[in-house]
Amino acid sequence: KKTRLHPDGIRREIMSDIQKHFIQVVVENKFGVLSRVAGLFSARGFNIDSLSVAPGIDPTVSQMTIETQGDDHVVEQIVKQLNKLIDVIKVVDLSEFSFLCRETLLIRVNTARPGDREEAFRISEIFRARIVDSSPTTYTIEVTGDTEKIEAILNFLKPLG
Repeated sequence: KKTRLHPDGIRREIMSDIQKHFIQVVVENKFGVLSRVAGLFSARGFNIDSLSVAPGIDPTVSQMTIETQGDDHVVEQIVKQLNKLIDVIKVVDLSEFSFLCRETLLIRVNTARPGDREEAFRISEIFRARIVDSSPTTYTIEVTGDTEKIEAILNFLKPLG
């Protein structure tokens, strides 16, 4: 069994493993709403691993997609706390549904040393990435995929600097 410090200060045993959760939050498109949502996470010791915010079809409403980690109890608490915020319209834990998650990476790679341009080009081809910008000493590479693909290409490109 694992234990962790609960936000109320009491060390508690947790049964389920910590896992990724994606939470969709529909909010009123008002000044300061993003700050209040982020502040809720921070004040309770929860981390936001990834955040995307976009306006909806109705310009008075925005949609946030938040990636966080925690056991089911932690995420349940996050959802309850988010629902208490005044400007929040709806909260859904998307982890309960089947969905496709993709990431996009833009990375500038140093290609000044002999052979680096060819190596960066070769790695880009292997990962089906695109070179979107080029200078005499750098390539800017764009790649889209799951987390594992993004981490893998980063590991291959890291030696290039």
